[in-house]
Amino acid sequence: MNARGFLLLFAVLLAFILGAQQTSLAQGFAGLGTTAEGFEKPRLGKRFAFPKDHGPHNRYRIEWWYLTANLKGEDGKRYGVQWTLFRSALRVTSSEIDADGWQSAQTWMGHMGITTQDGHFYAERFARGGIGQAGAALDVENAPFKAWIDDWALTSTAKVGTDAYSALSVTANGPTASYALNLTAQGPLVFHGSDGFSVKSPEGQASYYYSQPFYAVEGTLNLPSGPIKVTGNAWLDREWSSQPLSSGQDGWDWVSLHFQSGAKLMGFRVRQKDGNDFTSATWIEPDGQTTPYKDGALTFEPLAQTEVADRKVPTRWRLKLADRKVDVTVGAVNPKAWMGTSFSYWEGPITIEGSHPGIGYLEMTGY
Repeated sequence: MNARGFLLLFAVLLAFILGAQQTSLAQGFAGLGTTAEGFEKPRLGKRFAFPKDHGPHNRYRIEWWYLTANLKGEDGKRYGVQWTLFRSALRVTSSEIDADGWQSAQTWMGHMGITTQDGHFYAERFARGGIGQAGAALDVENAPFKAWIDDWALTSTAKVGTDAYSALSVTANGPTASYALNLTAQGPLVFHGSDGFSVKSPEGQASYYYSQPFYAVEGTLNLPSGPIKVTGNAWLDREWSSQPLSSGQDGWDWVSLHFQSGAKLMGFRVRQKDGNDFTSATWIEPDGQTTPYKDGALTFEPLAQTEVADRKVPTRWRLKLADRKVDVTVGAVNPKAWMGTSFSYWEGPITIEGSHPGIGYLEMTGY
């Protein structure tokens, strides 16, 4: 979100790493829904500093770089691409938080995905921090910024004097598919919630959250059927926290929407065990001006489900934001876009019909 479902999924992996196999999904992501004593916590009123905040924040428990792209091929078909990198601090001891080598407390997970109208390809990577296998850094290899895990990389190609995220190259590969894309920002960074302080629960758990939603994209997908040139747009999310969920929350649904008018909308609902939802949204004007919306303003209504991976997942939704007269139906380009990774979830491109037509991305966890 994202604060997004990967946090819950990665939590399970970390529980096994730490030998805490009884850790619940609600605790999540090395204690996602519990207190985070010793780690730093997001606070209202932060002043973001760039390029520093594009890089890692080791004293927060969790962090991610999360890219999704809506693409169209030279064959006229729709495609989607996902690139994600997560960092987690396993321990809070100061000497280990920043240590190099095997003493590092940092762990990393990467996911890549390519969605076609009739197929879905994915892969995942895991790494320990401190040994160079994965990381995120400023001024690395003559680039203003680079995030990587093995040979997957999100690398700044920005000109001197411009924001490090204003131009990026992104690469990743799986067993049968890969991609290489170039991204150029056509607008500014945007901040969610209250100037980047994004609340995730009625109890007030929060993260720092900003995005670059204005990328124009060109590049190549390498599919089993052969290479295909693509163009389109992309959305990069940056988020970090130490306790973004409450113990009563168990999954969420997140969308990023690109409307034909040039406006954009980010929205999520976090599903709670008591049957209620917590929602949040950001309206983004074509020039990057934002309006945040608190709990209840954006509504999510599932309309149709798809059976995938032995479960039913809603792949068609009605979304309403009354203040902007938004009343749209979003549907999956490929309802079977299931990420069958170690800890699975649904992620894929969507089309938008209704008051504000367009395209976007949908992520769903906890089903």
